[in-house]
Amino acid sequence: MAQTDPEQPAKPPSMWDDPRMPWGGQPTAEDKRAWWAIIALGIYGIAMMPLRPIILGMSTYALATITGSAIAMVDIGAGIQLGVESTWWLWLIIASLSIIKFDWIFWWAGKLWGHAMIEMIAGRSRWAARTARHAEALARRYGIAAVFIVGLVPFLPASVVYAFVGSARMRLRTFLIVDFASALVNRSIWMFLGYQIGDPAKRLVDLIDKYSWYIALAILGLIIIKSVRDAHREAKANSAKRADTERADTERERATLAEQARRAGLAEGLRIDEPGTADTTDAAGQSTTRSSTTGSAATGQSAAGSSAVHPSARREGAPRDRDDRTDDR
Repeated sequence: MAQTDPEQPAKPPSMWDDPRMPWGGQPTAEDKRAWWAIIALGIYGIAMMPLRPIILGMSTYALATITGSAIAMVDIGAGIQLGVESTWWLWLIIASLSIIKFDWIFWWAGKLWGHAMIEMIAGRSRWAARTARHAEALARRYGIAAVFIVGLVPFLPASVVYAFVGSARMRLRTFLIVDFASALVNRSIWMFLGYQIGDPAKRLVDLIDKYSWYIALAILGLIIIKSVRDAHREAKANSAKRADTERADTERERATLAEQARRAGLAEGLRIDEPGTADTTDAAGQSTTRSSTTGSAATGQSAAGSSAVHPSARREGAPRDRDDRTDDR
């Protein structure tokens, strides 16, 4: 007789099986690579927030190369006016390339997951949902031109536009060319602003440089506070959701038990009060009673008949005996 293996415990669902993921099913290797790229991009963005003031304190050109920072462009533009900057065009190109170096990831994600990627971006907050709607409307209306426009319009999530054109199967080369042109115009505006401001812009950058570590620590503290608050809020929401789920399961279980008890009571009542069984039992009892009564009556009549016939026979027999004796004589 074949032995059956004991039941294995249910395997906990992995991150890739989460229905909220944008791929909607079993992810492919390309889905996983794109997802890890987005996670790495998020970590990079958070890490760079407190590091920007420190890098600016080290070198304006380092900040322009690593992040393409607008502050670096203002500083370089101010240097043009002061006559201390001759290679501004090179740093303009480098900064423009720097700020678009990760944009292709959102184009790639949009190509893989379509509108699910836009929904994921919009689901982070109410503000994200509102701005994502505007960005998507811009992309639907202008198409490739939206890639250029979104690089110049603040407060619109460019990632939504990039994901949309990716889902629309825009060629990557076309996307990168338009994206670079938009970044070039954007960095030129900041550089021109620094050129117009001149020396005050330089003094502002020097002031940021002087207090760069304090600014970095303040930004880091804000990030930690926000992370802790968001984690606490999420834990509270998950706890409330679990409590609601447990309450609903308990109520459902009680309703099921009550329904089972009701059905069991109905079945017991039908078994006891079944009409056919009761009528048969009553009829059988009445038939037995009538039979006993009839038998008793018949027995009584037989006994009464016997006692009534025998004396009569004796009375009728007596004269015949006297007549017989007379004849004998």
